[in-house]
Amino acid sequence: MTGNEYQSLALRTANGLTMEQLLTNGVMGMCGESGECVDMMKKHLFQGHDLDKEHLAKELGDVSWYIAITAHALGYDLDTIFEMNIEKLRKRYPGGFDAERSLHREKGDI
Repeated sequence: MTGNEYQSLALRTANGLTMEQLLTNGVMGMCGESGECVDMMKKHLFQGHDLDKEHLAKELGDVSWYIAITAHALGYDLDTIFEMNIEKLRKRYPGGFDAERSLHREKGDI
């Protein structure tokens, strides 16, 4: 499945919201679902809980849904968002991740 196919299917369940509501709901939802992922890791690392990888994967799916509706509200499809991100990473780290380049990035660098 491509990002665009996922986005199209995800948007089937975002009925009845204006673009502004989609944007607001999407940004807030990403934070909430990401927080659930963080909480699972916190409990695993510091409270002795087993890491339920399937549950974490499902939470990542929820994050993905919010990314899909947020991108749509901004007028972007997911394949374009993915391509933009890879292009940014290629410019930032042309030879792959480099800790030195990461440490010495200029303000305003993409």
